Amino acid sequence: MEDIQNHKDSRNIDIDQVGVKGIRYPITVRDKDLGEQQTVAEINMYVSLPRYYKGTHMSRFVEILNEHSRRISLQSFSEILEEMKARLNAESAHMEISFPYFINKAAPVSGSQGLMEYKCAFKGSLKKTIDLMLIIQVPISTLCPCSKEISEFGAHNQRGEARLQVRFKKFVWIEDLIKLVEESASSDVYSVLKREDEKFVTERAYENPMFVEDIVREIAQKLNKDPNITWFAVESENFESIHNHNAYAYVEKHKA
Repeated sequence: MEDIQNHKDSRNIDIDQVGVKGIRYPITVRDKDLGEQQTVAEINMYVSLPRYYKGTHMSRFVEILNEHSRRISLQSFSEILEEMKARLNAESAHMEISFPYFINKAAPVSGSQGLMEYKCAFKGSLKKTIDLMLIIQVPISTLCPCSKEISEFGAHNQRGEARLQVRFKKFVWIEDLIKLVEESASSDVYSVLKREDEKFVTERAYENPMFVEDIVREIAQKLNKDPNITWFAVESENFESIHNHNAYAYVEKHKA
């Protein structure tokens, strides 16, 4: 049967990334407390395509994914990228795996248990060397220092979100990064709170007011001290409760 993809293309244009996008796929990721966790990911897989080929072989991407038996780790991530390059005759390969990650979190006073969802992603590219990145999004609570200072009664507070991207030398636990972020905010966010918990959370936030600038600096300061982290980018966004806009801050640093 004729292979149209291998036909020559006359337009003389290289394609940086071509492949499959939005694959919904069950995966297993490492869990610090339980050993492993089953979740469902959305996966994008791309390779470069030289100017002299008309197209890539789309079916091979899913075949490669199926061969790794749904178990995704940093090691298998690298292996998949290498196999994509080899089987698709490409100079570079790129893959993005986004998934919800769940942690059972106890309320601060009552101890009531509830599942918290965190949006996570692995991103990786392989040319001559491999580049891997872990991304997490953590819901947080913030209280405005300015509002506290000028108000006679209380201060405005709101939910926010911190987004952390890291490159690293060796394996890093998702849970450890989530904890680092949550400890850098005015207060954690919980899925289950009793009255005594709500009292604790609101008072804790009031005693620990933070701007978005404070949050990204707190996180960056901690990552600066971690020798395993080689590069990081930190974003903080407040979903402002009394303004018709959000507040935002960003810090990026290449350490090595």
